Amino acid sequence: MKRYQIAMYIRLSKEDDREGGESNSITMQRVLLRRYVADNFSDYDLLEFCDDGYTGTNFERPGIQNMLKLVRNSQINCIVVKDFSRFARDYIEAGAYLEQIFPFMGVRFISVNDNYDSKNCQENICDINVSFKNLLYDLYSKDLARKVSSSLAVRKEQGLYVSGNCPFGYEKDPTDRHNLLIAEDEAEVVRRIFSLTVEGYTSVEIARLFNQMGVRTPVSYKIEKGRTSRVPKGKGFLWSSGTICQILRNEIYIGNIVQKKYQKNPADGKTHLRPCEEWITAYNHHKPIIDREIFDKVQKGRGKKRNARHAPSHPLTGKLACGCCKRNLRYRMGKNPYFTCQGRYTNLMEDCVVKAYADFLEQHVLFKIQEKLQAEEKLDKLHRETVERMDKELRNLKKKKTALLAKTKKIKQQKFEAYSCYVSGSAESFDPDDTIRIKIRREMEILNASIENLEREREELDHQNWFTALSAEIVDQLVDKILVYKENQIEIYWKKNNTDT
Repeated sequence: MKRYQIAMYIRLSKEDDREGGESNSITMQRVLLRRYVADNFSDYDLLEFCDDGYTGTNFERPGIQNMLKLVRNSQINCIVVKDFSRFARDYIEAGAYLEQIFPFMGVRFISVNDNYDSKNCQENICDINVSFKNLLYDLYSKDLARKVSSSLAVRKEQGLYVSGNCPFGYEKDPTDRHNLLIAEDEAEVVRRIFSLTVEGYTSVEIARLFNQMGVRTPVSYKIEKGRTSRVPKGKGFLWSSGTICQILRNEIYIGNIVQKKYQKNPADGKTHLRPCEEWITAYNHHKPIIDREIFDKVQKGRGKKRNARHAPSHPLTGKLACGCCKRNLRYRMGKNPYFTCQGRYTNLMEDCVVKAYADFLEQHVLFKIQEKLQAEEKLDKLHRETVERMDKELRNLKKKKTALLAKTKKIKQQKFEAYSCYVSGSAESFDPDDTIRIKIRREMEILNASIENLEREREELDHQNWFTALSAEIVDQLVDKILVYKENQIEIYWKKNNTDT
C-alpha cells in the first residue's frame, strides 16, 4: 500500500475574520481536515501548513511557499484543503497547479467540502466543475476588493479615520473605531519632542537625548500594548532623527487627518505620493495633542528643505549593514564615495561604522563572489542565466513599447475623428486636452532609456571578461547581507545560509 506524505493546508484571511465565519476559522479547518485524513488514510505522515491573515488572491504566503517547496523536493505527494478558496482565489494560478503542476509532480489534491479528489477526477465533468468554482472564487475576490476600495474611498471623503493603525500618541475609541482618543503616556513624549524643538534642539539631538535617557520608542509602546510583535535588529529599539521628523510634520497632532496622500501604481506595484491638491484633509477631527501655534512655529523653524539630489544608487545599497547596531549603511556620494552608519549619531554606540569607502567594499565583494563562483564552477552558468534574464527583460520592455505605440495611434485617431465631427458640425464641442498623450510620451521616454541601458549592459556581457564589475542584479541574486565592522573586517552572508568572511 502506498504511504502518503500529506500536507494539510489551512488559511484564514482578514476578510474571513471580519465576516465572523466560524466554519472558516483556523481551529475548525484543522479539526475538519484531521478528521478527514484519519477517516480516509491508514498509512501516512501528516504535516500542517498555515497562513493566518493572508489573502488568497496571490501565492505570496509563507505557509504555502514552504509547502510548495517540499512539493518541488518530492517530499509531499498529497495536499488536503477545506475548499478551493483556501488554496487560492486566483482562477488562472489555481488552474495551473490543479491541472498541470500537481499532476506532473504526482501530487494528489483533495478539497473536502467540494468533494474533489484528483485521484478520482481526471478527464471528466469534474474538471469543468472545479474550473467553474475557481472562476467564481476569483471573481468574488476581485469584486470584494473593488467594494472594499470603494467603501474606504467614501469614508475618507466623509472625513473618517479608516486606518487600522493608530498614530503614536493616540488610540482607537472603543465606541467608535473611526475616532481617535489621546493616549496620555505616548502623548507626553510627543509634547516633549515639540517642546525641545521649540527650544532649538535638532531632530538628531532629540533622538540622542531620548536614547541616553531610555525613553521608549513608538514601537516599544506598540509591543507593550500588544499591537505588534517586532524584533529589533540590534540590542533594542532606538530613536532616530527620521522618527522625530515624522512626528514633527504630522498634522494628526493638531487634530487634523490627512488622507489619500499615496496611491499604488498598478503597473509597478509601488506606492507613489499624490499631488498635494489631491489630498483629503479633515480639520478638527479629534482632540489635538499640540497647539496650532506651536505646530506652526515648529514648521517655520525647521526651515526650507534642501533640494533632493537623486544620486545613482550603488550595487551594494540595501545589502550593507553596520556590524555594531545592525542598521543599514547609507551611501554618500563625493570625491571618494563611502558608506556610513546614520545610527551612530543617536544610538550611543562607539563602534558603529563611521566611513567605509565604497571602492574598497565593491572590490572586496567582487573578489569574494568571483572566488565563490569559481570554486562552485558556476561562473559560466551564472553568465548564461544573466544573459537569458536580460534578454527576457528586453523582450518585455519592447512589448510595452509596442503597446504604448498602439495606444498613442489609437488616441491620435480618436482625436482626429472628434475634431472632424466638430468641424462638420455633428459635434457641439471639441476637447483639445492632450494630458493622456503627454503622459504616454513620458512613459515612452522612460521605456526608451531603460531599453538603451539594458542593451548596453547586454552588449558588455558578450565580452570575454564579462564579470569584472558588480551589478545590483548579481549582488541580489547571491548575497543575503553584508555586515561591516571596519573597512577590513567584513562578513558576507550568502543566500541559502552559506557564510564567508
